[in-house]
Amino acid sequence: MQTFFTGYRQNIVNKDEVLISITIPFTKENQYFYAYKQARRRDDDTAIVNSAVNVEFENHSDIIKSIHLAFGGMAPTTVTAPKTSKLLTGKPWNRETLDLAYKSIIEDLPLPPSAPGGMIQFRRALTLSFFFRAFLAISEELQRTLPEIKIEEKDLSAITGFLDKIPKSSQYFQVLPTQEKINTIGQPILHASAFKQATGEAVYCDDIPPMINELYMGFVLSAKAHANILSIDPSEALQMEGVHAFFSAKDLPEDRNKIGKTDDEVVFVAKTVTSQGQILGVVIADDQAKAQKAARTVKVTYEELQPVIISIDDAINHKSYFTGFNNPKVIEKGDVDKVFETAPHIVEGESRNGAQEHFYLETQCTLVVPKEDDELEVVSSTQHPTAISTLIGHALNIPQNRVITKVKRVGGGFGGKEHRSAMVAIPAALAATRLKRPIRCMLDRDEDILMTGGRHPLYLKYKTAFDDDGRILGCEIYLYNNSGYANDLSEFVMERAVFHFENAYKIPNVRVVGYVCKTNLPSNMAMRGFGAPQGMLAAEFMIRKIAEYLKKDLIDICRLNLYREGDVTHYNQTLLYCPIERCWDECVASSNIRERRKEVEKYNTENRWKKRGISIVPVKYGVCFNPVHLNQAGALIHIYTDGSVLLTHGGAEMGQGLHTKMLQVASTVLGIPISKIYISETSTDKVPNTSPTAASFSSDINGMAVMNACEIINQRLEPYKKANPKGKWEEWISAAYFDRVSLSVTGFYKSPYSGYDWKTNSGDVYLYYTCGVACSEVEIDCLTGDHQVLRTDIVMDVGESMNPAIDVGQIEGAFMQGYGLYMLEELLYGPDGTIYTRGPGAYKLPGFNNIPLEFNVSLLKGAPNPRAIYSSKAVGEPPLFLASSVLFAVREAIKAARTDAGLSPTDFKLFAPVTCAKIRMACEDHLTAKLDEPNLGSFVPWNVVP
Repeated sequence: MQTFFTGYRQNIVNKDEVLISITIPFTKENQYFYAYKQARRRDDDTAIVNSAVNVEFENHSDIIKSIHLAFGGMAPTTVTAPKTSKLLTGKPWNRETLDLAYKSIIEDLPLPPSAPGGMIQFRRALTLSFFFRAFLAISEELQRTLPEIKIEEKDLSAITGFLDKIPKSSQYFQVLPTQEKINTIGQPILHASAFKQATGEAVYCDDIPPMINELYMGFVLSAKAHANILSIDPSEALQMEGVHAFFSAKDLPEDRNKIGKTDDEVVFVAKTVTSQGQILGVVIADDQAKAQKAARTVKVTYEELQPVIISIDDAINHKSYFTGFNNPKVIEKGDVDKVFETAPHIVEGESRNGAQEHFYLETQCTLVVPKEDDELEVVSSTQHPTAISTLIGHALNIPQNRVITKVKRVGGGFGGKEHRSAMVAIPAALAATRLKRPIRCMLDRDEDILMTGGRHPLYLKYKTAFDDDGRILGCEIYLYNNSGYANDLSEFVMERAVFHFENAYKIPNVRVVGYVCKTNLPSNMAMRGFGAPQGMLAAEFMIRKIAEYLKKDLIDICRLNLYREGDVTHYNQTLLYCPIERCWDECVASSNIRERRKEVEKYNTENRWKKRGISIVPVKYGVCFNPVHLNQAGALIHIYTDGSVLLTHGGAEMGQGLHTKMLQVASTVLGIPISKIYISETSTDKVPNTSPTAASFSSDINGMAVMNACEIINQRLEPYKKANPKGKWEEWISAAYFDRVSLSVTGFYKSPYSGYDWKTNSGDVYLYYTCGVACSEVEIDCLTGDHQVLRTDIVMDVGESMNPAIDVGQIEGAFMQGYGLYMLEELLYGPDGTIYTRGPGAYKLPGFNNIPLEFNVSLLKGAPNPRAIYSSKAVGEPPLFLASSVLFAVREAIKAARTDAGLSPTDFKLFAPVTCAKIRMACEDHLTAKLDEPNLGSFVPWNVVP
């Protein structure tokens, strides 16, 4: 019915009409109907392109009586291919007719380069792929009655897409035997808030009931990427009912209008905007709807400026760097130039990855309550309560002891709430102070994405020298990350990328140079992995290039180059307690990769349009805060006369199980059940000067602070335990109380980390390393670019796990977030700096069916770590990079597809995220060859859509 849709999301149903029913008839004899869809994510997603093919044949023949084709995603409405239908009618159902159809479909469905949505060549290719799939499916049915119609066995793999299957998983870890003395360390204890979070009973910042006299804050944000502000006129907003105030840069002294140490991070922009989404002002109103409506009426006049720098390529062309072109981050070790003069072999290459949005379930949120004497109580969804108090105190010229920041729990952070929570908290505190009323704000998802930035895109190019065996001799590498408009933590992110580019491989001679690019995008910041997941791609690409160059087994080349215990990195740190070889050997064995690789090769020879790939990837991840002063933590313990214990520490619970582990530490040291101990919240009036909950280091330092406090309590209780050795905990507490012994204790810890000197390339960058290995097998659909992860095996070294249930959960969760980075999540920008992917409708997170069909996680046994509490290791960030094993498995599958097509298996580029469009267009074949424009699937310089 070609007349039903009249425009984009419009149809012929009038406003006063109701669509009663749609009748879909059964197919008749000699009639065949097939429909297909390809989306960014296979499930729970709208189509990029979809198609329906309806064919009717003359009785018991292969002559087409009628044929209709409809396509979505090729125009503002569903469209048909009338010329193709007319051309094919009366033709026999054979390969010659198929070739006619291809040419006609291309003419029927033109898609100009400027079409909204981009992916032009991919969408055009899908129309041909879908018709080819329908042709094969119908041919398979016809050959039952018409034996002269034949299709090759290898082509049958094209007929169906991926079907849902029942997944399975296993987790292997060592459970320590239960002892008479209470010892909860090493036990797989349930997350303390698990049931509350699963049932929705857990209280987050915006779940706090409205307070009397509470007002709501709405933001006025910049709409230009680079412009001077000529005027800001809030008069219309202030005249609206329920609007109480408007605050902007005029309300803060210039030296107080700062979020960070530099002038590029301010609370309110006063003169020049350098990105869309910067804060120009806030409107305070009775409720959220009124505040946001009023904010939209604030008139801002701009004078646009040039250039608008969006991509790393733009920044390189304009030499736009925070570090300065002549002052990059550089580490040199050995004689790189000499190595390249004498090395038997040299390969060159590059790697890129796009941005990644934090997409925490709870957006940035705050509630500020003013009290007497300029005191403020700030409830914030933040990873860094002390920073909130410090920054508010600085902005409002209030001592920190009067700004009390509290965190009950955070609905996900991943680094996005380490510093950026202040963007919401400071304006709210300003309004609360001026109006003497509570102020609340929780960002909508589109506001959050527009204002806060995410993971840094990174571009790197390398030159690597190696010998005949495949051993790496030296490497020269240049890295560029996209910082956005502000430096924020970007230099530190680049430092970690510089430290981690070699991943788990020893490279004796190194020159690594890192540039921090300044662009007109929202300021990118900390995100789980902090630059390492981007930088480590370099090592994995170069190790594969070496294996392909020498035509040797990748597994053997990787094993040959792996770091060994006692080796020294390019930043001159000796590797201790880093059993990467053990993880590698165990994963190779448990995944049975060598035998399965033979099965993959057999499958690929038997199937033309489905291909499989399998790959293995190690990770070596350094742990600690690089700024020395952050490597400290405090704790506070109150014991009440009934024996109950109130524990507070400096870390924020954001779903990672930190509170649960701290309860285990206190329970074990005090020798009492966890049920007697309670953690209420993290608060700056209980534990001051806290370090951020970040760097996967919070369990280490806060756990030691809790242990220190508990040991002091034990010392105070020791006389009463000796006097009454068979007594109960409550009796000892009571005796101490009546003896006037303090039952309140502060604990403190500073790690032995001493820091690194960039000038001399000396000192230790990290306190220790967490390592692991993952093997993943995938299957790709060569016609559509869809893929399915068939199996993933992970062997992870977490030392002696404090809580294996939580640690396995962190490994699985980090892997899936890494999967999103490398395979699925794609931020799209316009050339004017507009972000098009501001919510889940356009920005795709991994879904349930993206989880590997078989997911096996094993914790390495017998690998203690004396440099952390209870010989444990950090686990939050290191496993994320292991998801690149999926990317490289897909690369292997594409190589097999290209080989079948008679193309060079390695002459293509594949950069993260490896979306379905990139997979399809890298699998060049007779269909993509029919498109008249060059292949755009292998690499597009930036995610800019017309």
